Amino acid sequence: MQQWQIGKVKVTRVVEMQVAGGTRFLLPQATPEAVADVGWLKPHFVDASGKLIMSIHALIIETPTRKIIVDTCIGNDKPRSVPGWNQLQLPFLEDLEKAGYPRESIDTVLCTHLHVDHVGWNTMLVDGEWVPTFPNARYLIGQTEYEYWDQEDGGDSFGDIMSDSVRPVYAAGLVDLVDVNQRLCDEVYLEPTPGHTPGHISVHITSEGQEALITGDSFHHPCQMARTDWASSADYDQQASTATRNNLLEKYADSDVLIIGTHFATPTAGHIRQNQQDYWFDVGQAIDP
Repeated sequence: MQQWQIGKVKVTRVVEMQVAGGTRFLLPQATPEAVADVGWLKPHFVDASGKLIMSIHALIIETPTRKIIVDTCIGNDKPRSVPGWNQLQLPFLEDLEKAGYPRESIDTVLCTHLHVDHVGWNTMLVDGEWVPTFPNARYLIGQTEYEYWDQEDGGDSFGDIMSDSVRPVYAAGLVDLVDVNQRLCDEVYLEPTPGHTPGHISVHITSEGQEALITGDSFHHPCQMARTDWASSADYDQQASTATRNNLLEKYADSDVLIIGTHFATPTAGHIRQNQQDYWFDVGQAIDP
């Protein structure tokens, strides 16, 4: 578990899994030979053999008035086409509670987009039925995002995502479809970052003069700061996702805005820096919870 303080807002990372390798399908350009030229990726984001290290985790934003969980990982008991994600039995909910956030305490679930590794714990299996994991929360989903996947009759290629992780919370009356510029509360608003999916959003936090940005999948891995043209094979529109990365780098380079990567391995958060034409990720230090 890691935590960061942004003014009066606390952000807590709860990890479902963190692994090296297995990312060739996601970022095929990021071969060990190619990332060897990006020396600052080691040791946190690339292992000794040049394999990318990536994390699947949720981020809980606690403001003075809200407890928001951003993206809910893969989830347990779900049939998925990736062997390492199939029918998981992981202690995510226990870890969430240990971090101080039992599932009943969450009042908002925010999905940056509706891919398999961002919506899984929206629901949990109870007596053979998928039920909302966070019964006291409103589930916020971008309207453009929801309408796109609702027409796809299931979800992405990894499994029937809509049926087991999205439609059950919609049927329970817990979903609010929101605009890509929606403000959730005084300290938190959405920032449109299109390309990875049609309605993809990032999450901006501001409090007492401090700021942070939760990336969603606008960046899958810090290597994409060095090589913005390394678009993901999972991107809906690779040209748009590349433009989004370039825009974010230009906007936040050499600023005090803390960048918290949705798939960035430990230590996960840092600042974008620019050296002439090159960008790099200056890793920040998480506070000791």
